[in-house]
This record gives sequence, C-alpha cells and structure tokens, in this order.
Amino acid sequence: MFKITFTLLILLGLNSTVFAQTPKDDIKNMLEQRDVEIKELLGPKNSDYTNAQRDKLKDIVNGVIDFRAMAKYALEETYDTIETEEREEFVELFATIVRDQSLNKLDIYRAKVTYISISVNGTTADVSTFAELDDVRTPVSYTMALEDNEWVITDMIIDDVSTAEAYNRQFQRIINRRGFSSLLESLRKRAARA
Repeated sequence: MFKITFTLLILLGLNSTVFAQTPKDDIKNMLEQRDVEIKELLGPKNSDYTNAQRDKLKDIVNGVIDFRAMAKYALEETYDTIETEEREEFVELFATIVRDQSLNKLDIYRAKVTYISISVNGTTADVSTFAELDDVRTPVSYTMALEDNEWVITDMIIDDVSTAEAYNRQFQRIINRRGFSSLLESLRKRAARA
C-alpha cells in the first residue's frame, strides 16, 4: 500500500510540474524541440537530401513563423490599403520566398544553440540566443507573439539584422519607386523560381 501511495504522490508531483510550466518554459521547449527535429532530419554533415526531406525541413524551420505579421510589417500602411485578394496573394508569395530561402544554407541549422534570455510581456516575447558553428558564434534573436495559445515567431534578428526590417526596406523602396503592383509582380516571379 505504501508503494502505491508513494508512486501516486510522485506521479501527482510530476503532473503538477508539467502543468506549472511558465510561458518562458513553453517557448524554450518549443524552440528546442524544433531544433532537435531539424538536426535529426539533417543527419551528418554533407548528407544528401531527398525532395521529401527538404520539404519536411522547410515545414519544421518555417512552421512557427507568422508570415502574415512579417508581411504586414514589411508593407507598412500599404497592407491596409490593398484589396483582400492582393493581400492574401502577397502573404502567400512572401511565405513561399522566405520558406525557399530558409534552406539556402543548411549547415546553419547544425549550430549549437545557447539560450541567453527569454523575456515575456503578456502575449509577446523576446528570445536571445547564440548559435555556434565551426567556432563562430552568431547572435540570433526572436520576437514572438502568442496566437491561438501557441507561440509564433514574428521576426528573426540574425547578427543584429532584422529579417522583417530587411524586407521592409526592400519592399518600401520598390513601392515608393514603382508602386505595389510592381512589387507583387516581382514577388510572383521570385516565387515561381522557388
């Protein structure tokens, strides 16, 4: 009887620990699990990859990115002035291009990740890490938001360069010079090559 009671107490203690996770724990666990999945799929250095493996890598790498939030930031006020159909097409094209570029350098996903800090403010969070590969340490930070009870990435800052800001500068230059329709056409061509 004592063993059963003791076992139940341990199990209840474990359950309360699992349920007592903080948002910081949730974020770190999600990012770490994603990292493990990517590394398992990559396998050893110089491995060959099937199209199915590359597609799965794209899904894992990009599965936690909020492309709509990044696209909205990149377009600024233009986002709210365009038709719904154009907006949806833009987000889809933007996601296709980012997803394709995410596999340009697969070795970066083999880097050892060290978490420096995770700060949560309500439904937003900032995560600071270092990615170390071949004795080179690169600061990588994430801006995150809680959407439908899941944390998603709204920006990635790699070596002090914000992904969302980089696209913002690039897209705003095109919009200011040639208009949104020209940007959309350019993205269609880029996405077709992806």
